[in-house]
Amino acid sequence: MTEQQQAAAAPPQPAVPPQSAVPPQPDVPPQHAPAPAGVKKDRRVLRAVLRWTAAAVVLATAGTATAYGISGMERTDVPGLSTLSDGRWDYPRLTKPPLPSGSPGPFAAGNAAEAHYADLRALLLPAPEGAEENTALRGSDGWLATKDFLAEFELKEHREHLGQRLVDTGLRHIAARGWTMPDGTRTRIYLLQFGTANVVESKLASEVQAYTSPTYQVRGAAEAVYDEDFPAAAAVSGITRTAFEEPKPYGSEQVREGYLAAGDVFAVILQSRKGSAPAVPFQQTVTLQAQLLG
Repeated sequence: MTEQQQAAAAPPQPAVPPQSAVPPQPDVPPQHAPAPAGVKKDRRVLRAVLRWTAAAVVLATAGTATAYGISGMERTDVPGLSTLSDGRWDYPRLTKPPLPSGSPGPFAAGNAAEAHYADLRALLLPAPEGAEENTALRGSDGWLATKDFLAEFELKEHREHLGQRLVDTGLRHIAARGWTMPDGTRTRIYLLQFGTANVVESKLASEVQAYTSPTYQVRGAAEAVYDEDFPAAAAVSGITRTAFEEPKPYGSEQVREGYLAAGDVFAVILQSRKGSAPAVPFQQTVTLQAQLLG
């Protein structure tokens, strides 16, 4: 039979569908199918992008954890923060002092005065590792005389006015602690206790910690402005915080000021250092003190 006769005798073949409609061949696994050189290169680029994206997500997550780590601690057991590359100080592990039997916490339901029933002296933030404590701030039996607290303020008329204000608002006592770090940073913490939270909020805090600048000039700070860089994530529930910093040009040192209205306690936290006072340990100190009072 000739080739023409064989072709005529063969059954007709079905038309081949368009390329887009051809189903994948199951007997050729996709992973073994040869890919064009351009596809291999694109896949390598895609894998590299995915690796870098994953690394960026990990770093971003770690950064978020750091930013929120201070405010996310348990209120009943506040761990100290280790010294990190950002300049934090190494505080000891912190635990709130026990309450007298049957006494509520400062922000517990039923405590309308928001009173701190724990010993105020035990609510002071301890000095971090490497600090040299200022024993003069211990006062007598742990209570500081009002005149020693007022000595932090530069102008005589400010000391007199604030002193009278403390008498009028019924100041009960002051607990204080201070220390100096190896780099020369000086910290002073004063806890002033009154009869009720209403006295602190309406008759003292609103006057002392004005929004744009403090009412009373602290020694060494010719000027103080609102600290806009203090992280909002470090806020502590129930406590009003206001922070100020001395703007450039500084004098011989820079001063940072923190004020906390925490129930019936008004806290004043000051840090200063020759040249400039670093922001991170100041933020750390203010936040940990706020958590002890919360």
